Amino acid sequence: MRILNLYAGIGGNRKLWGDSHEITAVEIDPKIAAIYQDFFPQDRVLVEDAHAYLLAHFEEYDFIWSSPPCPSHSHIRKELAVEQRKQNKPVFPDMKLYEEIVFLQGYFKGKFCVENVISWYPPLIKPREISRHYFWTNFLIRDIDKKSRKHMAGIKVLETRKGFNLDKYTGIDKRAILRNCVEPETGLHILNEALEVKEIIGNQKSLF
Repeated sequence: MRILNLYAGIGGNRKLWGDSHEITAVEIDPKIAAIYQDFFPQDRVLVEDAHAYLLAHFEEYDFIWSSPPCPSHSHIRKELAVEQRKQNKPVFPDMKLYEEIVFLQGYFKGKFCVENVISWYPPLIKPREISRHYFWTNFLIRDIDKKSRKHMAGIKVLETRKGFNLDKYTGIDKRAILRNCVEPETGLHILNEALEVKEIIGNQKSLF
């Protein structure tokens, strides 16, 4: 498939996808994009605004994965960093998340997955909850065995859990980058669900 991986980070969701697909990754931070390219040299990596790229290029792909920035939605940020520790100020939830969900539901002909954290408010569009994250898709996602995300662990534990070694990289917040990674097993599970739906549809068409 032609896959678009938006807000790609270092590629947690993409980690186990293999090399049989044509993958374009969009990441706005050039340092993080460079790390992604190191790990996945066969992918096309663009340093661009993912939200704008989606609008301009969505018709070019068969499967789209989007992981928009999550801090403004996060119940952990609100309850811990804002209310308890007073480290952060309240912010408006970034509605680009819901713009993308509605846009993909209305205009995209392929399969899509939009991922985000569990929000501090009731989600405006009902998601599927897997591994303590929200997922909005236009295909069924079956349950997956949940492993500990090790979300509050140190860098080395997170590297082991996510399957990335960042020893050679400097000038980045390694712990934040690793914590932002979708679990590779979850990313593979959702891609396989999309592939299975695509195969079923293809088989049905071949009967006529």
